[in-house]
Formats: sequence, C-alpha cells, structure tokens
Amino acid sequence: MGIALGATLLVGGCSVLGGGSTPTDTFDLTAPREVAAPRGSALQILVPEPATDRAVDTDRIVVRPSATEINYFAGAQWSDRLPRLVQSRLIEAFENSKRFRAAGRPGQGLLIDYQVVGEIRAFEYDAAAKVARVEFSVKLMNDKTGRVVATSVFKAETPVAGDSARTAVAGFDAALADVLRQVVGWTATNAGR
Repeated sequence: MGIALGATLLVGGCSVLGGGSTPTDTFDLTAPREVAAPRGSALQILVPEPATDRAVDTDRIVVRPSATEINYFAGAQWSDRLPRLVQSRLIEAFENSKRFRAAGRPGQGLLIDYQVVGEIRAFEYDAAAKVARVEFSVKLMNDKTGRVVATSVFKAETPVAGDSARTAVAGFDAALADVLRQVVGWTATNAGR
C-alpha cells in the first residue's frame, strides 16, 4: 500500500512539475563575451540581485500588449527567475571584461570595494512596437563608506521579427548584451572616484 501511494504521488506530481501535456519551452540569456572597459583595476565588485516589480520577478516572459497591460508568453519561461538570471549575466560580463579583480554575488567571500545595485525597470516584449525592451537602473556604491558615487539608467531596444517567444528572446538577448556592456564600461569609468 505504501508503494502504491508513493507511486500515485509521484505520478500526480508530474503535472505540477510541468510534465503535463503542454511542454514549456525554457530560454536562457547570454553575457557578452567581449566587453570593452576603459582600464583594468584591482577592484572587487559585488552584484546583488536586482530589484524589480512583482510582474517581472518571475521566470515567465513578459509581453506588454499596451502601456497598461501585462501578459506572459504561453508555454515559455526563463531558465531561472529573471532577477537572478540578470544578476548572473552581469557578473559574467564583469568577468569577461577582465577589468576587475573579481565580481560576484553576496556570500562569495569577496573583499568588496563597490556594489553595483540594480533595478530592472523594464524587461518586456512590446507587442505593439515589436521590440524587446530592457531598462536597467544602476547605483554604484562604495562599499566602505556606503556613499553612492554614480547613478545611471541604461536602456536598449531590439526590433523583433515576429510574435513568438523564440524571436522575442533573441531580441532580449541582444538588448541585454547592449545594456550589460554599458554597465561594465560605466562602472570601470566611475569606480575609484
């Protein structure tokens, strides 16, 4: 009886875990491999998980049919919650720039010089304009003093040729790469001031 109950729970759990009749396409984002930055430094950068609205703090891919409406692509998801995914790709972009001694997330034991505190303001497919839009606000904070030394908002839009999740994700990947390059270059310019 115990084995039968366990098997029933295991089979019943498949539909909850996405093993149902409709498969979900899972998408990832990439960090730019080549990231130009003005100069190298021995600084260590902490990248906390960026803040965002609840509608974006998910693994679902946002579609904006109008300025006041939010939907999600059916049958499609990110490989992780979007803030954690963006955090990981930003760390990779810092590492790929080879301009900093280290970049990492909280809990990795870095001797932190600066924090790159971000907020995802937009990460959406604009269905009317047919563009993938990324907007990322960043504060560069001296970790020793707590002083914000610079603030900026980085934006990128990429035209999307179609209304599928797959084409939108290609647009997101290009727009995010543009934003990440901007953030890394800006950080290298402003850190140490």
